[in-house]
Amino acid sequence: MKFSTTSNELQKVLGNIGGVIPTKSTLPILENFLFQLQKDTLKITATDLDITTTVELTVKGSEDGTIAIPAKKLFETVRSLPNVNIDFSADTSTNKIIMATQTGEYKLTGESSENYPSFPSFKGENKLDMSSDLLKRLISKTLFAVSNDELRPAMMGILFQIRKNEMRAVSTDGHRLVRIIASKFKSENSEQDIVIPAKAVNLVIKSLYEDRTTISFGENHAKFVMGNMVLITRIIEEKYPNYESVIPKDNDKILIANKDEILSSARRTALYASASTHQVRFSIKKGTLKISAEDVEVGSEAFEKLDCDYSAEEMEIGFNAGYIIDILSHIDTEEVMFKFNSPTRAVIVEPVKQQESEDLLMLVMPVRLNV
Repeated sequence: MKFSTTSNELQKVLGNIGGVIPTKSTLPILENFLFQLQKDTLKITATDLDITTTVELTVKGSEDGTIAIPAKKLFETVRSLPNVNIDFSADTSTNKIIMATQTGEYKLTGESSENYPSFPSFKGENKLDMSSDLLKRLISKTLFAVSNDELRPAMMGILFQIRKNEMRAVSTDGHRLVRIIASKFKSENSEQDIVIPAKAVNLVIKSLYEDRTTISFGENHAKFVMGNMVLITRIIEEKYPNYESVIPKDNDKILIANKDEILSSARRTALYASASTHQVRFSIKKGTLKISAEDVEVGSEAFEKLDCDYSAEEMEIGFNAGYIIDILSHIDTEEVMFKFNSPTRAVIVEPVKQQESEDLLMLVMPVRLNV
C-alpha cells in the first residue's frame, strides 16, 4: 500500500473518528484504524463493535492495499507534525509501515486487515433527511443530562421521538430531565422512538460539517451519513421510561430573572458549598432571589441577592449546584423562568422566550435543605 497526503488532512479525519477507539480492549485489534486504499480513495474505519465509523479521504494513491494501524501512535504522530506532505507505505506481507516526511521517517508495525472486525450489515427500514443544524441543536441541548448508570441502560442515551410534524429529543439521569420539541420538521415515515447511545451522538455532533444529514433506522442499528463520514451504532433496545409522567402540571409559582445573573451567582456561591452535598439554597420572596451556600465543616459561606419577578408565597428550596449550573448553561436566552410547586417537588426551568418552532423544557429535582 502506498499513498501520499498532508498531515492536516489526515489529522482531521482521524480526529473525527478516533473517539470510537477504545482506550483498553479485550480485543487489541480494536485499538487500530483500518486503512483501505483503492486508487485515490483512502477509507479509514474505527470500531468498538457497538459503533463503527468510516470516513473517506482523497489521496494520491500508487499501490492499493489494506492494513490495520495502531491508532494512538498514528494519531499522536500526525497531530504533532506541522502541515507537511506525508508519504505512506505499508508492506502488507510483514505489516511494516513507514511514514516519511521531508525531514523525518517514522516506522511502526500494524496488523493484518484480516483480523479486523467486518463492517456491520445494515438494512435501513426508515430513512430521513434532516438539517444538520437542527440535529446539532437537539443533541447539544440534551446530551449533558444523559445518565451514566449502567443499571439503567435506556437512560444512557438520547431518546429521539420522530413524528410526522415534529421531532423530540429527551434525556434524563433521574435528577435532571431535558425535553426539546422541534416542530420545524417533517417526516414521511411511520412514528418511531429510538434511543441512541451517548457515545454515538457525541461523535455525531462533532462531525456535522455538511448542511444535511441522512439518518436510517434498522431493527438494531441506526446509520448517520454526514458528508464523507458514515457512523453505524447499535441502538439501545431497553424501553425508555415514561418521562411525560414526571413533568409536573401544577407548578404555578413563577419566577422570572436574568439567566446570566443567576448562572454567575450560582457559580460563585457554589465555591462555598459543602464538598459532599454541593448544595445551594434559593430563598425566594417578592421581587428578590437570594442564592446562598455554606460549608459548616470548613467555616465558609456566601450569599448574593438578585432582582427577580416573583409574587407568590415565600419559599426556600435547595439544589445541587452542578445540576442547576448545567441547566442554566444550556439555555441561550436573556431571561429564564422557574416554575415551582413546593421545596420537595420537581422544578421546571424554561427560556422565557422560546426559539421559533421550538419548545425547550428542563426539569431539575431539588435536594433536601440542611437545617
